[in-house]
Amino acid sequence: MGRRSFITGLVIAAAVAFTASSALASPRVLLVGTYHGIKGHYKTVQAAINAAKPYDYILIAPGDYKTPGNGYAPAGQDGEFPAADLVTTPDLTIIGMNRNKVIIDGTKAGPACTDNINDQNWGPTATGGPAGLNGLMVWKADDVTIDNLTACNFLGGSGGDGGTGNEIWWNGGAGSGSIGGWGYSGNYLTTTSSFYDTTNASQEIDEVTAAEYGIFSSNWDGGTWNHTYASNMNDSGYYIGACQQQCNQVLNHGWGEYDALGYSGSNSGGSLIVEHSQFDENEDGFDTNSQNGDEPSPQNGTCPNGGVSPITDTHSCWVFFDNYVHNNNDPNVPAAGAAAAGPVGTGMTVSGGRDDTILDNTYANNGAWGLAVVPYPDSGPPCTGGVTDFSPAITCLFDEWGDAVIDNRFDNDGYFGNPTNGPFDTTDLVSGEPTDCFAGNQVTTPGSDDELTGDSYYLEQHYPSCDGHDVLADLNPIFLDQVACDSGDAFLLNESVPCVGGKGYPRFTGLKNGLHPLPPAKELPNMPDVCGHVPANPWCAKAKTKKAPIVCKAAVVTVLASYAEPVTSVSVYRDGSLIAHSDRGGSQAFDIKMGSLKTERVLVVEKVSVDRHVKTIRSARVLHEC
Repeated sequence: MGRRSFITGLVIAAAVAFTASSALASPRVLLVGTYHGIKGHYKTVQAAINAAKPYDYILIAPGDYKTPGNGYAPAGQDGEFPAADLVTTPDLTIIGMNRNKVIIDGTKAGPACTDNINDQNWGPTATGGPAGLNGLMVWKADDVTIDNLTACNFLGGSGGDGGTGNEIWWNGGAGSGSIGGWGYSGNYLTTTSSFYDTTNASQEIDEVTAAEYGIFSSNWDGGTWNHTYASNMNDSGYYIGACQQQCNQVLNHGWGEYDALGYSGSNSGGSLIVEHSQFDENEDGFDTNSQNGDEPSPQNGTCPNGGVSPITDTHSCWVFFDNYVHNNNDPNVPAAGAAAAGPVGTGMTVSGGRDDTILDNTYANNGAWGLAVVPYPDSGPPCTGGVTDFSPAITCLFDEWGDAVIDNRFDNDGYFGNPTNGPFDTTDLVSGEPTDCFAGNQVTTPGSDDELTGDSYYLEQHYPSCDGHDVLADLNPIFLDQVACDSGDAFLLNESVPCVGGKGYPRFTGLKNGLHPLPPAKELPNMPDVCGHVPANPWCAKAKTKKAPIVCKAAVVTVLASYAEPVTSVSVYRDGSLIAHSDRGGSQAFDIKMGSLKTERVLVVEKVSVDRHVKTIRSARVLHEC
C-alpha cells in the first residue's frame, strides 16, 4: 500500500448553508479595532462576539488584544472554564486580518505575549488558588469558524487539568461525557506561550504554571484544523478527545513543536485523520491513548456503524497519514501530569490505542524509537474497555491491539543506543486480543540498505497482516522496561527493577533560557485572500455582498462541494432515513422539511471518485429553527 490520492479536509469540505424559502437576510460584518485607518465599531473582541448573531462575520484588525479582567465563564458552570473571549452563538465566522499581528493575549500589560511574571493574568480566584484562564473558547456553539490569528499566554491553574490554560478551544462540555457541539473550522491559527513559572517552586526545575494546550477540541463531533501551529505547551500542542468514538475531525497541515506532546488524543476514535503535518522538537512527538478521563474510553479507531475508511479501505477510520515526525528528543520543555511521562526521544506513541492506522509517514532522528505501540497503565474506575486490577500497581490497564503500521519510512531513529531503541517496537500484556500488523516499512538511513533489523524486523516477519485473529501476549520485557525507564514509569514492571543496560535517556534539567520564540512570520503564512469569502464591508471593499440564510421549518440545504476529485452523488439523511438524494455532483441545493424539533441533525453523504474508485465521505450538520 503506497502513497495514494485522497480527500483532504473531508469532515467539513461539504459545507452546508440553510436558506428560508420565503425570506433572506444579509449577514452583518462586525469590525474590531482599526484597519488601514478605518475604525471599526468595537474595541474588544468580546464586545463584537456579544453583539453577533448567527451567520455574522467578525473581522479583527491587527493589534494586541489584552485580557485585563478575569474573563467570562459559560452560564450554568459555576465559574468553570473561564475564557478571555467566550463564543456561545453558533454559525459565526471570526477572522483576523493578519495571522501574526492579530494577537489574543493572555497577558494584562506589557508587550505582546511578554514573559514578565507581573504581566501575566492568573484568572479568577478559586478555592485552590488562581483558576487560570482560557483564550478564545467556543462553548457548545455549532459551526463556528476561527481563522488567521494568534493566541498566547493563557495559563493553567486550579481550574483543573485542561479546565484552563487552553489557547483556542472548541468546548462541547468538558467532563460531561456527551457531545455538545457539531462542526467547526480553524485555519491559519498560531498558539504559543512565552511564560513558564518556577518562582514559587520547591526546586528551580519544578513547574508552578504554564500554558497547557494550544488548539483544543473536546466533546465535539465534526471539524477541521488546517495550516495551524502550536508550541510551548506543558501537555500538548493539539488535543482532540471525548468525542464518543466518532470524532469526524481532521488535523491537516499542522505543526507542533517544543511541547511535552506535539499532539495528544484521549479516547478519540472513529473517524479521525491527522495528515500532512509535522511534529518536531517535542519530548514525545505524537501520542494517542486510552485512559480514565475524557470518557468514554478506550481510544478505538474502528469506523462507526461498520463503515470503511476512504483512505485505508479497511474498518480502521483513525488514520495518521503522510506526516513528518522528527527530532523529538527534548526533555527541557514545559511538562506536567501524565504528559510529562511521554517517553523522550519517541516520534509517536500509541498508548492503549486500538484499530488505528499509521500509514506512509516519515520518522527521522528520534533518539529512542520512531514509533512505540504500548499499553497504557492507569488507576481506578471506570476502566471501560480496560482490564481492572491487572496488578497491585496497575488497577486499570488499557492494552493495545489491531493497530496497522504500513509503508512508513524511518531515518536514523533509535540512536540513543539503548536496548530495543530503533524504528518501531511493541508489547502486548494480555492474550486473546486482535493482532497488530506491520508491513512495507523501510529504514532509509544512509547505509541501511532499506532493511529493518532487531525487533522491527521480527514484527514485520511475524505479524504482516491485520486479519483480526487473536494472538498470545507478547510481553517483550526488554522493550517494556526501556519504555518504563524512559518515561519514568518504572512501576509498570516493578519499582525495584532497574533499567537494563544502555546509555540512558535525556532528563529534564530546567528551562534556563526560557521558552522558544515563534518561527519567522514567513513560516507561519497568512490565510490567502482573507476577504475572499466575506460580505462587502469597509475593510473588504471588493468583496461580494452575500446573503446569510435563516433556517426555518421549511428550508433548503445547500451543499457546497469543494473537492478536487469529482463528486458523483450527494445524499442527506435524518435519523437514519434518506430524505434527499441527487446523482449530480458539485454544489447543489435540497428542499428539506424540518420536523417538530427546534434543532435537527442531518448527515450529508457524498460519493467521490478517487483513483477510479468511489469513496464515501460523511459530514454531520445541525439545522436550527428560526
